[in-house]
Amino acid sequence: MLSRIIAAAAFTIFFGVVSLFIVGYSFLVSTQNGYVYTEIVVVAILIIGNLYFLGLLARLTKRARWAVPALILTLPLAVYGGYEAYINHIEINNAEVDLTAYEPFENGTKAVSLDGKADFSIDSRMPLLDGATALYPVMASFIQAVYPEQNYPHDNPLESEAVASKTGNAFARLAKKEVDIIFTAGPSEVQEAALKDMEMTPIGKEAFVFFVHESNPVESLTIKQLQQIYSGEITNWKEVGGKDKEIIAFQRPEGSGSQTGLQNMMGDTPIMTPPTDQKVDGMGGVIEKASNYRNYRNAIGFSYRFFATGMVESKGIKLLKVNDVEPDIEGIQSGKYPLTGEFYAITNGTINPNVKPFIEWILSEQGQQLIEKTGYVPIKEK
Repeated sequence: MLSRIIAAAAFTIFFGVVSLFIVGYSFLVSTQNGYVYTEIVVVAILIIGNLYFLGLLARLTKRARWAVPALILTLPLAVYGGYEAYINHIEINNAEVDLTAYEPFENGTKAVSLDGKADFSIDSRMPLLDGATALYPVMASFIQAVYPEQNYPHDNPLESEAVASKTGNAFARLAKKEVDIIFTAGPSEVQEAALKDMEMTPIGKEAFVFFVHESNPVESLTIKQLQQIYSGEITNWKEVGGKDKEIIAFQRPEGSGSQTGLQNMMGDTPIMTPPTDQKVDGMGGVIEKASNYRNYRNAIGFSYRFFATGMVESKGIKLLKVNDVEPDIEGIQSGKYPLTGEFYAITNGTINPNVKPFIEWILSEQGQQLIEKTGYVPIKEK
């Protein structure tokens, strides 16, 4: 028996050391809680190994010698897998929006239409358009109003005059003069430097918003508190009236429209470098992670109001007030909401003769009506 105990101890020490490296590596490379599965397998192997070396498995029937180890391994995996499935079920679904639903002229399109016929149209030399994901519904409504009726796939620039390749790609394409107009929020300093002939025309207003899980008791933050959170000065929700939980502050990649919005809010205050699993590629992904029941009830994310409330199924999140002002239409129109900004039709030395009259039409009553019907705030007051 002593030899069995020594063998079990030796196995535990050896495999325990190996397991530390395995679990550590899994923790570094896994997203969200994926490393938990590795931990379950490691612990199960340790238990099964000790049962073997201590001779306890040998006391079982032949069938049980296989059944017990299989149960030790599979039952925890099945339980945690079921828990994961349940959590995924209550998170936001389809946070990355399928823009196909907004493509113009398609049956059942979500792109809004004018009450009557547009008093401006483009029949040839259609300006090539690109822009931010959040502004594609506006772009699609413009196309539906003034462009010829045909297919405009949102993700294929070889077949469509109007796509939504996201803010960073849209600015890159505009810099190369591959498109005539992009619809985005304002550029970052790097993006602006690449546009030698840039003209920015404000066409509407929108709110830059911060959101948390609906269970978070915090209702409002000041600009100063937001700056302190994203600079790393405030790291716990209890510092701003919440629970004693670490703040997970998600960010977006450099050059994305919402990351530029964060940079504008921060001003001269440096933004902290986020952990790799707290930088999210898609804006919808930020919303999904902030609402995540599992790890991210203590998260904070940011986006633009219409995207967060109109384009994704925003169950599980709530928008924060900023300086005690709601980020609603009234707050945007009045300018009381402090993170209200403009979005633009941006050109870069285009020679397309239809661009100027097209932008003028966007600023007309009909163009502004489409912006309002889509869910944004017109640039011109009624």
